[in-house]
Amino acid sequence: MLARTSKEDHHRRVEALVQRWLDERRTLLAEWTALQAAQKSGAAADELSRRLETFCEILMDYVSAGHFEIYDELLGEFERYDALSPADGQALLARVQSTTDAVIRFNDLCEDPGRPETLASLARELPILALELESRFQTEDRLIALLHEHTGAGSTARA
Repeated sequence: MLARTSKEDHHRRVEALVQRWLDERRTLLAEWTALQAAQKSGAAADELSRRLETFCEILMDYVSAGHFEIYDELLGEFERYDALSPADGQALLARVQSTTDAVIRFNDLCEDPGRPETLASLARELPILALELESRFQTEDRLIALLHEHTGAGSTARA
């Protein structure tokens, strides 16, 4: 009984971690929307710069949490339940890594969010980043769905 409770407690902890991460994704998407709206409306440079800086901070926090906290936990859960081969897990993570490279590239381009060149490049760079984030979210959602399929967990609300 104790082992089962420990396993259930661990699984609840992972579920709470994933839920918190998805909440961070919703915050990221809200900042994305605000940044796009500011860019499209021709907001003043200081407002656009502030929104870009906030967005990049949240973006990097979200991506870091995935790589340094969430993915290891998810892969550990798959291993515990013998639910995903290491090769399949690594293939999913490789897809995420390609989007991480694009996120880092975008963040590097926006290192100085107040530069006129940075703000001028947003119209070109935001749609590219949007495609990368969409791909990332789909892969992450697939990982979460696999977790639920193989562990019998309840459905975590997706962003």
